[in-house]
Amino acid sequence: MWIEFLLTSFIVVLAPGTGVIYTIGISLARGARASLAAAAGCTMGILPHIAAALAGVAALLHTSAVAFELFKYAGVAYLLYLAWTTLQDKGVLEVQANPDQSSLLRVARTGFLINILNPKLSIFFLAFLPQFVPDSDGLQTGLMLVLSAIFMAMTFAVFVLYGVFASAVRRHVVTKPRVVVWMRRVFAGAFVLLSARLLVEQA
Repeated sequence: MWIEFLLTSFIVVLAPGTGVIYTIGISLARGARASLAAAAGCTMGILPHIAAALAGVAALLHTSAVAFELFKYAGVAYLLYLAWTTLQDKGVLEVQANPDQSSLLRVARTGFLINILNPKLSIFFLAFLPQFVPDSDGLQTGLMLVLSAIFMAMTFAVFVLYGVFASAVRRHVVTKPRVVVWMRRVFAGAFVLLSARLLVEQA
């Protein structure tokens, strides 16, 4: 059970999603320390979804079209906002040659909002975690909490690695204005595509 859970979790976490793209973008724009804040924010953004799955709230999202749609449209709007500010070289993804470390809390908060406004995460954990919890155990809630903590730790570790690798090439980006322009366009486009993908999701 544990090996299957770890392998599946690793594949899920490793797959390029909104959090991964955001963390890489932050690392390129602001450096390694900012990517740590982004990874932490994205990881903490998972916590409400896990709590919702454990409390059964995720099942409500799955059955209530209105609740799901409200969360979904909020997430789409936020991703489009990130795309716009990125394209304008404003906001948390503003490329800085000398990063302002005082804004790390804002970086983390943005990562938190990116994940908390994705209703598919709650439904994912509602379907994912019970697969690795024996029905006859009697300690299902405790085991799900342990699995959730492992998943969050793995998420943070993988996102940090993404950030570290991105920061290694950062100096080749910020010193070349044309590269910076294209980087803004690429990340803005990525957020637009992610918002479109979220828009067509169904509960």
